[in-house]
Amino acid sequence: QVQLVESGGGLVQPGGSLRLSCSASGGTLSNYAIRWFRQAPGKQREGVSCISRRDDSLYYLDSVKGRFTISRDNARNTGALQMNNLKPEDTAVYYCAVAPLCRATADGVHYWGQGTQVTVSS
Repeated sequence: QVQLVESGGGLVQPGGSLRLSCSASGGTLSNYAIRWFRQAPGKQREGVSCISRRDDSLYYLDSVKGRFTISRDNARNTGALQMNNLKPEDTAVYYCAVAPLCRATADGVHYWGQGTQVTVSS
């Protein structure tokens, strides 16, 4: 069973940046696509980004395109989400997850992390 742990969340001012990391143990991340989701209070969970197993397919939610960059380091068994020019509407709990393929939804997710809070506020 793969355990995923997110880190890097926190409080940041609008326009600021954060880098979220997703560390895996108990399994090999290179066997999976890495997906990032977020859920704001009172809202449904939404898929933010995804990177395929071989880095040949990327997905970004329209509202984060040009601001967020997903990456993976298979040698370190980690994934990352670089978030720049953050906006208050990006405030949410961010989760990493792994699945065989990239999709915008949670369909096919095998394992979830526990989440990390991102708050964008002045």
